[in-house]
Amino acid sequence: MDTNHDKEKLAVLTLGALGVVYGDIGTSPLYTMKEIFGAAGVPLDMAHIIGAVSVIVWGLLTIVTLKYVLLILRANNRGEGGILALTALAAQAAGKTPGRRVALLLTGVAGAALFYGDSVITPAISVLSAVEGLEVVTPALKPYVLPVSATVLVGLFMVQRFGTGLVGRLFGPIIMLWFAVLAFTGLLEIVREPAILAALNPLHALAFLRAQGWHVFVAVGAIVLAFTGAEALYADMGHFGKRPVQLAWIGYVLPALAINYMGQGALLMRDPSAVDNPFYRMFPTAWLVPAVVLATLATIIASQAVISGAYSVTKQAIQLGLLPRMRVLYTSAKEVGQIYMPEVNWLLLVAVLLAVVGFGSSSALASAYGIAVTLTMLITTVLTFFVIRHGWGYPLPLALAATGAFLLLDAALVVSCAIKFLEGGWFPLVAGIAIFAVMATWRRGRELLIENIRQGDPELLPFITTMAAESVHRVPRTAVYAVANPDTVPQALMHNLKHNQVLHERNLILTVVFHDVPWIADEERVQVTPLVPGFWKVQVNYGFMNTPDIPQALERCQAQGLAINLFETSYFLSREIVVPTRGAGMARWREALFSLMSRNAGNVADFFRLPNNCVIELGTRVQI
Repeated sequence: MDTNHDKEKLAVLTLGALGVVYGDIGTSPLYTMKEIFGAAGVPLDMAHIIGAVSVIVWGLLTIVTLKYVLLILRANNRGEGGILALTALAAQAAGKTPGRRVALLLTGVAGAALFYGDSVITPAISVLSAVEGLEVVTPALKPYVLPVSATVLVGLFMVQRFGTGLVGRLFGPIIMLWFAVLAFTGLLEIVREPAILAALNPLHALAFLRAQGWHVFVAVGAIVLAFTGAEALYADMGHFGKRPVQLAWIGYVLPALAINYMGQGALLMRDPSAVDNPFYRMFPTAWLVPAVVLATLATIIASQAVISGAYSVTKQAIQLGLLPRMRVLYTSAKEVGQIYMPEVNWLLLVAVLLAVVGFGSSSALASAYGIAVTLTMLITTVLTFFVIRHGWGYPLPLALAATGAFLLLDAALVVSCAIKFLEGGWFPLVAGIAIFAVMATWRRGRELLIENIRQGDPELLPFITTMAAESVHRVPRTAVYAVANPDTVPQALMHNLKHNQVLHERNLILTVVFHDVPWIADEERVQVTPLVPGFWKVQVNYGFMNTPDIPQALERCQAQGLAINLFETSYFLSREIVVPTRGAGMARWREALFSLMSRNAGNVADFFRLPNNCVIELGTRVQI
């Protein structure tokens, strides 16, 4: 009975992984072969077609299967994947070596920043490449490609606020049908031109790469489009688990992709004129409109996965102290991972529409696509080395053997894509550098802010000891003072004493700590430390995947001898007004940027789920 239940659960998770994880890489056949033999200028003859398809097939086996499915999925942070989860794991593995730890953190933050560039380009190129099928139906529809693509994208971003739960249940079956169609159409072409099966021989791949000379970097810069989306295997592992992700890839996705790429190669061998759009030219005329509709649905799903990923990465970055607070709306009562972030959503939409209008076609966007993805792949490999060597404790030769070949391969892919820098590759890099600057500025600004508060405010314990000894008027209820530094007197407490000349009967000095692990167990959620009569220090612990909820956490204080009546509790918050100054600290422009972000940071009460009618917020000016 349990075995049947486990099998049923595994089947459901595998179907879910199929829909969410593989939408991006599953839509790559829409444009990859067109770019290889079009923009990249690879000769359209039998030897080059077989060679290029062989590189794709063996790249899928090497980069995706060996590197991601078999190696990197093992490097999970308590079941969670993604660049920030891997960064936290690598930083932990660095141990007490501060220089190495900082370097790994900066490397991981750079990878996270590049992810946002991918989040802009993936929806743009995926939807554009699908809608461009209208041109194959009839050239008269070409003027409508951009307006239709923009309409689809606006609709996609507008429905985000309703959550992905309902749409998510449709993802798996639609993508399952999509891969079945990929395999079926590819198989029909292979039967017509079985000579393409020679691509299964890796010697053809090696011969192709060797024969290209220096042009190999241009060719590989187009071929890499077949591997974009591989990062999603790792990033979305926490939603489904390692085994469903692996089963979906090996048992269904990999065969379908390999068959379709070979089918497109077979079509080009038989009919070189199909190079203008080999994917859609595999369909009979009567099937073209349904094919465009199915492809558009598949690209919407691929885009949805990246958009949801942007929300998740942003939430993790906020809780790791890399970005200011933003509004997080939970769209499901059951699934904490289903969130919606309005600010992120609308900024992404504007960026995606600018990319669609600015580049104008999937071919132009293809030049911008690869560099962010390959750099992220390279960063992932570097971080994985430190996890294998220092986290798992494997000998140096074995750690180098496990990652060295992938490191060289990733470096070659980065160089191949870097050639397209002036043709559009600058776009994700500029976006990544800008986001990296924002993250680094916010983190450094918070450090300077806390240092300033620590220097300017009196020490907590001597101060409250004096207060407890004096006959300060006490009022009923519990006061919770939320602070970043628990060792100094909260500004809100100082204001309360100065202006109201009262103390509450019960005072909690509350600190919220986000740890660099995904989850903190409920039994480790709070730590209560009695200080002097009427004062307690409370530390609430969260992982970067946990959802902060302070009232719920305070209920757990009772188990440690501190019973709190939440209906008689007031929350005092200090809002710092940052004043940039000349001198040490950061450059003036970074201080101005930090001040701007600090003023526009999301509401603390909303972020920590505090009841609005119990919050008192007091402002204080702080110079950095």
